[in-house]
Amino acid sequence: MAGQDPRDPLAGPVEAVDYHCAGEPFRIVTAGLPAVPGDSVAERRAFALGPGGAGTPRPGPLDTVRQLLGREPRGHAGMYGGFIVPPDDEGAHLGVLFWHKDGYSTACGHGTIALGAWAVDSGLVPAPADGRVAVRIDVPSGRVTATVHRAAGRTTAVTFHNVPALVTAAKLPVTTSRGTVEVSVAHAGACYAAVPAAALGLAVTPALLPELTAAGREIRAALAGAEATRHPGDPRLSGVYGVILFDELPDTPAGPAQRNVTVFADGQIDRSPCGSGTSARLAVLAAEGRIAPGEELRHESVIGTVFTGRLAGDHPDGLLTEVTGTAHRTGEHRFVLDPHDSLGTGFLLP
Repeated sequence: MAGQDPRDPLAGPVEAVDYHCAGEPFRIVTAGLPAVPGDSVAERRAFALGPGGAGTPRPGPLDTVRQLLGREPRGHAGMYGGFIVPPDDEGAHLGVLFWHKDGYSTACGHGTIALGAWAVDSGLVPAPADGRVAVRIDVPSGRVTATVHRAAGRTTAVTFHNVPALVTAAKLPVTTSRGTVEVSVAHAGACYAAVPAAALGLAVTPALLPELTAAGREIRAALAGAEATRHPGDPRLSGVYGVILFDELPDTPAGPAQRNVTVFADGQIDRSPCGSGTSARLAVLAAEGRIAPGEELRHESVIGTVFTGRLAGDHPDGLLTEVTGTAHRTGEHRFVLDPHDSLGTGFLLP
């Protein structure tokens, strides 16, 4: 549907640097944002969401920018990005508000990987030509770290260290139009429900994306208000954000392997293996006794890109995990909004 002309004009051009992480876009907005009230990134997200903290984002200059960059013709229904904001304190290098076509998320592993690469590539965080450096980032779910790996002056990989991951349900029955299936639920900065695609008579392939998307949306709706989806420590992190449909693959010498597609928000498809979703899967596999410290999960996406995930230790609030992937810059942009453009902030097609 077409977007209406914004009531609040842009203060000026919006500048962004685009990366992709394992195929999933991440648009980093570096200039042109209005001030976002709040003393922390979590408070700024609450402001962006408006009264009640859920549903339609608060109308205003900030959401005008989100719509402008996330909708066609400047974006698309699969666009993802982040607004750079101040960190919660001097212990982090930066803060970020994650956004997508439907609003603002609490976590984004692929975005954290891209932000680590950008922080080093842009010179915001000094890094050696060979070695590694930690980029600390405040996100709505807490403080995360992106360890940037370097060789010969080039960023070669980034390891995402997430907030603790906690399993809140295993084999939870959910009734769908394809029959009753058993799902696991885990919190890893955002809440994920996971189910084998085969249990729905499906497989994780691009050809079946319409059916996979429909199933993911149906499971998410069925779990609305379920006790397992409530975060035990922060109600702002409650509610299923993504549904992970996965195929089992043959184990590798390093550990288990799976292929997945994550259907998040209102039917958006993650092209990457999903960073925080990989963290959630690690917690479930550990609870099932299928992965141990020192082993790796080879996590494939629906397009065949790969993250590797590992257990990193115990925490009072769950398991510590780390997920490694790559991010590559795809462009630099300076966006404007012509006041005479009848499409305004744009439109979305499925």
